This record gives sequence, structure tokens and C-alpha cells, in this order.
Amino acid sequence: MPLIPEEPQIHESAQGPRATPASSRTAPTPRPVPGPRPAAPPRPGRPGPARPAPPAQRTPRDATAAAKPVPSKPAAPAAAGAQVQLIPATVQGALDAAEEAVDLLLDSGRAPGDVLVITTGEPHPWAAHELSFGEASYWSLHDAADDVFYVDAAVAARAGARPVVVVAVNGGSESVSASALAAARSRATALLIVCGDPQRVESLTGKGV
Repeated sequence: MPLIPEEPQIHESAQGPRATPASSRTAPTPRPVPGPRPAAPPRPGRPGPARPAPPAQRTPRDATAAAKPVPSKPAAPAAAGAQVQLIPATVQGALDAAEEAVDLLLDSGRAPGDVLVITTGEPHPWAAHELSFGEASYWSLHDAADDVFYVDAAVAARAGARPVVVVAVNGGSESVSASALAAARSRATALLIVCGDPQRVESLTGKGV
């Protein structure tokens, strides 16, 4: 009977490392998944070129500015049914006060094309800039009615009606200023804002605004 060689004994130490049960394995630490980037903070101020270059389409600045009320006397009905507000300002500060009023109007949701600004003294830098390209180009912007339009009191009668008219009493003769206020009252269909010295405004109209 042939001899059967003994099977070699395989020692446990020669079998290699034992497989670790799946349940006892240590899972690798997961890497954090980057989430959505936080929104960039809003840029301060309105976009657009600096004055006196023509302003781009105006946009609201920020919520804190929109919360500021326009300082004025209590609103009163105008002859054309519009509400009237008087913002006290010096001759030198009337244009700045008018600009601030326009900013607050736009911040509150008023469309730029709703607003007409009349100056009684020095013209607004935007108007002077646009007129340098000719009257036809200047008045075509008025007819487009898609942005705030600035006009000198001497030609304010040519401007059409808009929901909001802002008058900056920033100089000019008594007759020109008085005619500007009269034109503004007849063109404002919803709101008339007058920025100027209250005593002068009263003397120009005979009874104030």
C-alpha cells in the first residue's frame, strides 16, 4: 500500500493577516463638502459714472437708505390733485436736497421715468452734459421717459407731465422761479416736491406750496 505523504501543516502565522470584519473597520474621516458660496455683500452707492457724466439707469442703494423718510411738511393737495411736500433748503443746498429726494423716491420703488427735476438756477450737471450733444438728443431722452429727466426752469414748459416733479429752488430770478413752480404744479400728477427756502417759496407763490 503506497504511503500517502502527510499534508504540510500550515501554521496560522503563515496565513497572512486576517481580514478585519467590515463591521469593525474604522471608516475614513469624510472630507467636508463645500457648500454654496455666501452672497457677495452689496456694493455701496448707486452704480453709474460720477457726475457730471450722464447717470446710468438708477437703482436703489440699500435698505437703510430706503428707510429714511423725506423730511417735509405734511402733504397737502395741490391744484392738480397731486400731493405737495416742502423740503427746507438753502439756495446752495437746494440741488443736493432735490437729489436726495430723488434717491429716496427710487429707493422706495418709484420708477426713474416717473420723475422730472426742475432747477431754477444753475442747471443740473446731467442736463448741461446732455445738452452739449444738441437739443434734439436731449429732448429725445425726455420723450423716451425711461430715466429721471432734468430740465432748466426757462424751458420747463416744454416738459410733459410726470407722476413726480421735484423743484430745486437753487437761484434764478423771481419771475423764472415763480414760473417754474407754476409749471411744476401743472405737471405733477401724483407728487410735487419743492426744495428751497420756505420764506422764498411763499413769496414766489403768494401762499407757499
